[in-house]
Parts: sequence; structure tokens; C-alpha cells
Amino acid sequence: MLSPELQPRSFRPYISSSVSAPSISSYKHASQERSSANPNVTSFNYSNSPSPSSSSSAASAPRSLKNSRFSPSSFAYNTRLALALVPCAAFLLDLGGSPVVIILTIGLMLTYIIDSLNFKSGAFFGVWFSLLAAQIAFFFSSYMYSTFHSIPLSLLAAFLCAETNFLIGIWASLQFKWIQIENPTIVLALERLLFACVPFAASSLFTWATISAVGMNNASYYLMAFNCIFYWIFAIPRVSSFKTKQEVKFHGGEVPDDNLILGPLESCLQTLNLLFFPLMFHIASHYSVMFSSAAVVSDSLLLFFIPFLFQLYASTRGALWWVTKNAVQLRSIQLVNGAVAMIVVVICLEIRVVFHSFGRYIQVPPPLNYLLVTATMLGGAAGAGAYSLGMISDAFSSVGFTSLAIVVSAAGAIVIGFPILFIPLPSAAGFYLARFFTKKSVPSYFAYVVFGSLMVMWFVMHNFWDLNIWMAGMPLKSFCKLIVADTVLAMSVPGIALLPSKFQFLTEISLISHALLLCHIENRFFNYSSIYYYGLEDDVMYPSYMVILTTLVGMAIVRRLSVDHRIGPKGVWILSCLYCSKLAMLFISSRSVGWVSAVLLLAVSPPLLLYRDKSRTGSKMKAWQGYAHSVVVALSVWFCRETIFEALQWWNGRPPSDGSLLGFCIVLTGLACVPIVFLHFSHVLSAKRCLVLVVATGLLLILMQPPLPLSWTYRSDLIKAARQSADDISIYGFMASKPTWPSWLLILAILLTLASVTSVIPIKYIVELRAFYAIAIGIGLGIYISAEFFLQAAFLHVLIIVTMVCASVFVVFTHFPSASSTKLLPWIFALLVALFPVTYLLEGQVRIKSIIEGYGLGEMGEEDRKLTSLLAVEGARTSLLGLYAAIFMLIALEIKFELASLIREKAVERGRHRCSQSGHSSSAPHTRFMQQRHASSVSSFTIKRMVAEGAWMPAVGNVATVMCFAICLILNGHLTGGSNQAIFFLAPILLLLNQDSDFIAGFGDKQRYFPVTAAISAYLVLMSLYTIWEDVWNGNAGWGIYVGGPGWFFAVRNLAVLILTFPSHILFNQFVWSYTKQTDSTPLLTLPLNLPAIIITDVIKIRILGGLGIIYSVAHYLISRQQYISGLKYI
Repeated sequence: MLSPELQPRSFRPYISSSVSAPSISSYKHASQERSSANPNVTSFNYSNSPSPSSSSSAASAPRSLKNSRFSPSSFAYNTRLALALVPCAAFLLDLGGSPVVIILTIGLMLTYIIDSLNFKSGAFFGVWFSLLAAQIAFFFSSYMYSTFHSIPLSLLAAFLCAETNFLIGIWASLQFKWIQIENPTIVLALERLLFACVPFAASSLFTWATISAVGMNNASYYLMAFNCIFYWIFAIPRVSSFKTKQEVKFHGGEVPDDNLILGPLESCLQTLNLLFFPLMFHIASHYSVMFSSAAVVSDSLLLFFIPFLFQLYASTRGALWWVTKNAVQLRSIQLVNGAVAMIVVVICLEIRVVFHSFGRYIQVPPPLNYLLVTATMLGGAAGAGAYSLGMISDAFSSVGFTSLAIVVSAAGAIVIGFPILFIPLPSAAGFYLARFFTKKSVPSYFAYVVFGSLMVMWFVMHNFWDLNIWMAGMPLKSFCKLIVADTVLAMSVPGIALLPSKFQFLTEISLISHALLLCHIENRFFNYSSIYYYGLEDDVMYPSYMVILTTLVGMAIVRRLSVDHRIGPKGVWILSCLYCSKLAMLFISSRSVGWVSAVLLLAVSPPLLLYRDKSRTGSKMKAWQGYAHSVVVALSVWFCRETIFEALQWWNGRPPSDGSLLGFCIVLTGLACVPIVFLHFSHVLSAKRCLVLVVATGLLLILMQPPLPLSWTYRSDLIKAARQSADDISIYGFMASKPTWPSWLLILAILLTLASVTSVIPIKYIVELRAFYAIAIGIGLGIYISAEFFLQAAFLHVLIIVTMVCASVFVVFTHFPSASSTKLLPWIFALLVALFPVTYLLEGQVRIKSIIEGYGLGEMGEEDRKLTSLLAVEGARTSLLGLYAAIFMLIALEIKFELASLIREKAVERGRHRCSQSGHSSSAPHTRFMQQRHASSVSSFTIKRMVAEGAWMPAVGNVATVMCFAICLILNGHLTGGSNQAIFFLAPILLLLNQDSDFIAGFGDKQRYFPVTAAISAYLVLMSLYTIWEDVWNGNAGWGIYVGGPGWFFAVRNLAVLILTFPSHILFNQFVWSYTKQTDSTPLLTLPLNLPAIIITDVIKIRILGGLGIIYSVAHYLISRQQYISGLKYI
């Protein structure tokens, strides 16, 4: 039956009332009358077309759109285009390499930022510019000519890549709604262009990628297969996403031809591409041997007639609507052309496949063998085609179909050498199979299974039973038994599935048994790929695509039987796990990986597959079921530990440590429990917290890799052999690993922190527990830092532990204060500040003293050891500086967070108080004015009430911020020699400064950016002065000595251009402090003063000051201008 848009107007059905306008009763009645008048016409519902819906965007569209046939809506065919273009994009990224990936990533990130700012046209052009830049980079980074060694082919390939990139851009453009509203005709043209061009580009690129992976053999057949797939996806008539469905009522429920995406021209071109492109590709690549043999000629005919048959099948879904819309003519085209194509395909398959690959099993001499094989294949194809087209509908056709089945079965049995005496056996099998199709008799099908199984067993025993061959790691006889059993099960399943529902368990048992046998056979084939024959060995690879193909077919059968309610959810669960587990063999070479994957999937998938029926009240797990599934998951992961070890070894290239292996097992257990927690216990907060702790424990074990006790490790022969092989010992010897026991302390501290954050440990409510927690965290971190970084300086351990305890207590009790903590915390911070210089000085003095006392002043022969010790002192001091910088940074962040929370709470309380006083009578201008004055009132209010909440917090936070900034500057000098760029990363630390009248008078929230800009300017100025002084003092004045004479000229010149940069920096810093508007010309007048600093000076820091001065001047002007415009708008 043709789809409605392909039928003549007089025969087109009405659209169902469910997709029409609200006033629909008259059309529904008309549809019923039309259907009663013409019983051959049925009603269709376009599920593949976009459903009409009125949106706010359509309501606000121009009036012209309301009277047009265009309807702005989302693009409905994104899934189809994603199937074609996403793999093509991935292949192009692989061809282009990292330059294309980097450029495209940067471009799309910028586009995302522009789109987040609601600049839609900018995002649109950002996408296109990103694709254009990526395409240019692709042309320069890919090696087309070296790949094809031909200029025309290289140019053709480059054009194909550019066309695909262009199509991706068109697809992205269709996602912008504003383009649909402003340019409706362009959107319709882009949609048609996509559907017309994507099949050509996608099939070519898919074939290119397949050839790159598996070679050039059978490339024409790959192209033919991809052509058929994309023809089915895009060439079957589809209704446009952007055509309004309100026009249905103006055409009596008919869908006009111009509502289809593709027109007759595009459909014709796609049909020509389907029929001739694979054939022309085959001729171009095999023109020198086109007529060398019958097999090559058969390839050419198959490449034309197989797509031709597929196109005739697609015509049942409307693919030939552009040829004719007369159902009788279309039926005659299908029958006549289909018969001719089937005859040619069958004869070519005989030559190309049957006699070429299976000629050894044909036991009939020529020419009788050609006649019998042709009769068997043509008769079988004719019977299958007649039954699929519904031509077996009366007694006469049933008799002919049964007779044909008997003749085909007998002829096929004679071809394979079946004894003439037992020819009634295959004839009976054909009779019962035909009876099953014509009478729908289940007993007849089981009779066919019995006779067919006997024939399969005879064929296997006759051809393979007596061969003394080991295949797939077993004798051929054992393998034949498995093949026969699997075949018999496969033949029995369709009949068992047709039994009444009370025998559903038999269907599930049969399918599971068949899947188990298939997994076992493929595992042996794939992982035991050698054949041993009389001592000779030859590698026979089971192709990877067969594993993928059997998995896809199995999943499709399971889904179909599940939809038809032939199998229950438990059967679907087991079968899905078994079929998917086979895919693991493609990635890991372990011989047990298939079964291990099946066990893991069976343990992980029940929350997804067995409890997903939300209509049932019992679909959610109970608590004991959740615990049981979690235990099963953990046991299954532990059972699969050797496979996890092999997978990690394959991924890393070396055996993982015991801690890493245990960590991966724990992480895998936690991730496997995620469906249990989030699908069935999402309301249980403790379950989520425990899951976070479990995953965090595994990740910490992976990252830290701590040593494990021997009682915790599993030392199988496989792991022992992988850990230390004979080659490793002979090359490297026995290597002693560094002790890593302190990492357990860090792991424990992090887990305790997570437990407190997730409230597993209730430190928020119990002060004693809070104090014990803070001290334990401090001791653990102190011991870890001392043992990991200061192992040689034992005298520092006590000071470091005390420092970490003080820092931990301060942070914990600042976040969760107690009644007396506000009095003690300033003294703890003072102790922490005092420990810093003491620890720093003791580290150097004690070590230097020990060096002098150990070697003596006169022992100058040990210079190397002394130098090493001095370097160790310097390194330890640098580590101490980094430690205290991190501590002060943490304290400053914590105080900033607490003060921000305090300000927010006070603002909320003040707002509630004012609302309660004024009620709801305040006018709109007054509310607007109060919103403008909100920030300043909150600041002044907070400072006045700060004494009641702890006035020491801003001062402590400011001291911690300044000390952190100062230590970071010292570290910059030690580690980088005073890097110029480092100040831009270190100055933002000063954003942590708080409002404190004792620190800086008038410093508030409005001035928060002043310390950052002032610090950058001051640092660069001081470093510039130091550089000038150092160059002049040391006589290294650069090119100034050679051009202008002595060093004073160098100093004067650079000082002069340095002073010229001061006005821009001073004006901008004053503006950042006060935000007082100045004349627009002031910052622009100071801008040229920075140009000499960039052009004349040869001190890089002065050049940076000049460039920064230009940026400051421009920013000053733009911000002032924006403030002026905002003020005008407010007025």
C-alpha cells in the first residue's frame, strides 16, 4: 500500500483526527465515508513526521508567516542526520589530526560563550567561522596526495571532505530558530539540500573509512551496502519539518506533494546513485580485469541488480512516487522488474558464491549440478518472494507453493549428496514447512524441525566427522556437536515462540541456551584461532564483524520477541547481557573476557532491565533487594579481578599495582551501584553519601597507589607472571620500590573530609566530635607531609604537625563555630603566623650547622656533598613556602566564604524587616531606587554589626591574603627567577581581601578590584626599576651601549619611557578605586604615551607596562562610556 502523499488525490486517505485541528468531527465523518466507499484505502498516521504544535515563537512571528505554508518548529530529523554526519565528522577529525581538533574546539568554545550571551547571530557566524578555519587547517594538515598518489584523486577527496564540512554547517544552521523565522524559504531549501546531498557524501566517507580499516577487497560491496542504508534513511518520502499542517483542512486531509522534503529531481538522482554508483566504482577500480572470468562479470551484475531489488522493495514505502502514482502500474513494475532482477541475482550468486566457495560440497557432476542448484535457488527465491508479497492467498496458490517447497528441498538434498533412498526425508521437511506457512500449523513446524535436524546432522557427519583436526582449541568432533546443537535450537525457537503464553518459559530457555552456545562457540573461534592438522599450524581468524553482526541480530530478535510479549523481562535481561558481553572480545584478548563481561552485566543491569516498569507498584526495589544486588555486584567484580588486571595491563602497557587494582575494583563496584541508588533509592540520602564515599575511596587508591598488606592482595599465577618476568629481572634486576605508606594517611584524611561534608560524620552538631575530627585531620596531614617531603629533617616534624593541627582546627571551627571558638581562633591564627618564620629559619640554620659540624671548616674536599646539602636546604625551604602559602590561601578563602554568607544573611533579614514595615504599598520607582542602592546599604550595615559576629575575621582574612600573596611572590622569584607573566596569575589572590576599616580606610566591596590592578602595576614598575639598575650596575645595558654610549643613557632612556606609562596606570587605578566618571578624552589622551614604552625600550617589563597601559586606557574609556549610557537610560 502506498503512503498517502504518493497516491492520486481521488484515492488519498484522510488524516486521522488526532493530528488535525480541534474542530475535526466533520473531517472524521468524511474520512469514514471515504473509507466505506473505497475499502482498499486505509488511514495513515505519519509517526515519522514532526508533530504540529503551536509555540510562542510562532505566535510572535510576522503576520506573513501566519498566512504562509511555513511553520517555525524544531528540526525533526536530527537523529537521521546524526547517524550519517557524526561518524563522518569523527573520521574527518581523525584525518585532520590535532590541529583541526584544537582549532575546532577553540572556535566552538567561543561560539558557546557568544551564544550564552544571547548573541544569536554571532553564535551562527561563530559556527561557520569555526568550520571554515577547521577546513583550512584540514587542507594543510592532512596528507591527501601522499595517501592517494594522484592529484585528481586527492582533489576529489579534498572536495568530498569540504562538502561534508559544508553539510555539517547546514545541519548546525537548522538548529537556530531565528533563521527559521526570518528566512523561511532558505530553511526549506537547506533542509532539501541536506536530504539530497548527505547520502552521497556519507556513503562515500563510510566506504573510505571501511577501506582504511579492512582493506580494498570488496570495496564496491561496502559502497553498495552504505548506499542502500542511506537511501532507506533519506530517500523514502518524508514530510518537511517546517511545513504547517493547518493546510490539511484545505486539501481534504491530503498531504500536498510540495510538502515533501525531496522533489522528483532529487529522488531521481538518489535512485541513479543507488543503482549506478557502486557499479561505476567497481568498473573504475577493476577495469583491467572486467571480463577476465565469470566471477568478475557476476560481481558487476550483482552490484547493479542487488540495489535494484532493494529499490523495488523500497518502492513499497513510496520510493518510486516520482515515477508513477498509479497503484496498478507500480505493482506491475515491482513484479516484472523484481522477477528479472531476482533471476539475475540468483544466477550470479550461484557463480560467485555457491560454486566458487562451496563447490566442494556439491556432489552432483555437471551439467546436472548447474540445473539442480539453479532450480533450488530460483525456486526458493520465487517462493519467498511470492509469500512476502501476499500472493499465497487461495487453495490453488497454496498447492503450488507446497509443491515448489517439496521440489526445492529434494533438489537441494540431491545437490549436497543426500542418499537417493532417503530423499523423502527432505521432501517431507519442505512439505511441513510449506504447510506451516499456508495453514499456520505449529505441529507442522515441529515436524519440519525434526526432519531438518536430521538433514543437518547427516551433512555434518558426512563432511566433517571423520577429519582429525583440532579447531578452536578442541577436536573437530566436539566442535561439530556444538554447531549441530546450536543449529537445532535456532530452528526450534520460532516454533516454540508460537506456543501459547503458558509455555513462554520454553521460549526463554531455548533462546538462553542458544545464546550460551553461541557465546561459547564465538569465544573459542575468536580466542583460540589456530587449526592444528597433523602437526602443521595455520592461523584462522574469526572475523570481528561476525561478532558484531551476531550481536546486532540477536538484540533485534530479543527486542522483537519482547514487543510481541513472547518473552518476559527476565529473559530479555539475560539475553541482552549475553549478547552484549560478546563485544568485550573485540577489545581485550583474554580468553575468559566474554564470560566475565556476562557476569558483570548480569550483576549490573537488573536495576535497568528488571525494575523499569513504572506502572507497577512493585517495580521499585525494596531495601533488602538493594542490599542483595549491591553484594552481588561486589562479588561479581571480585570474581572478575583477573580480567580487570589484564584490561589495565593492556591499557597502561604495564602491570598495575595492588593498590591500583583494588581501587579499580572499588570504583567499578561503585559505578555499578549507581543505577541502584539513583533509580530506586534516589530519596535515600544516606545511600548517595555511601556511594560517593565508595567511589572516592577507589579513586584515591588509584591515584595514590598505597602499599597493601599481603593478606589484602590476590597473587594468582597470572598476576605473578605479569608482575615480574624473566626479561625484567635480567635487564633491570630486582627493583626496590619507594615506601608509600604515608599515602594511607592522606587517603584517610580525604575520606574523613568527604564523610564530614556529606554528614556521614555529624561534626556539625557535636562539638567534641568536631574537635577530635579537626585534630585527627591535622595530625594525619602533618605526618603525611613530614614523611613525604621532609623525611630527612626529623626536627621539623613536630613543627609541621603542630602547624597542620592549628590550620585544621582554625578552618573547621571557622566553618562550624562553637560558643568559645570565636575567642580562641585569633590566638590559633597568631600561633600559625608565628610558626612560619620559626620553621623557615630553623630548617636552614639547623641543617647548615649540621653540615659545618659534620665536615669541619677545613674539609673542603667534600664540596659536592656540601653543595648537595645546600640544595636540599633550598628545596626544603621552597616546600615550606609552598605549604604555608596553601595554608594561608585556605584560611583566606574560608573567611571570605563566611563573610559572604554573613552579608547575605544580614541582607535577607534587613529586606524582610523593611518589607514588614512598608508592606505592599511601596511604589515601583521607590522599589527600583532601593534595588540600585542595595549593595552599598548592605555593606554599611554589615560593618556596623560586625562586632557582634566576630570583628577579627576581616583582619585575619586580610593578613592571610597578604601573607599568601607575599609568599607566592617569593616562590615566583625562587622558581622562575621573577617571571613577568606570573603577576597576572598571582594578583587575583588579592580579591580575597575583606572590608576592614583598620586595614585600609574606605576599602569596601566597590574597591575590590583596586588591589589587583594596583599590585600588577606596582610589581611591574618595581621590577622594571630593578632590571634597569641591575643592567647598569653589572654593565649589561643591552644595545644602548653600542648605540648611545655609556650606561647612563640606557638608564635615562628606559626611565623616561617608564615614566610615560604612569598616567594611564594612575588614572585607571583611581577610577577602579572611586568609579568617578571623568571626561571621555582623558583616558584617550594618555593612550599615546604608552607607545614609546612599546617601541623604544628594550626592557620587556616596560613593554608589558606599555601594552597594559593601552588596555587600561581603552577599558577606562569603555566603562565610563557604558556608565554614562546606563545613567541616561535610568533617567
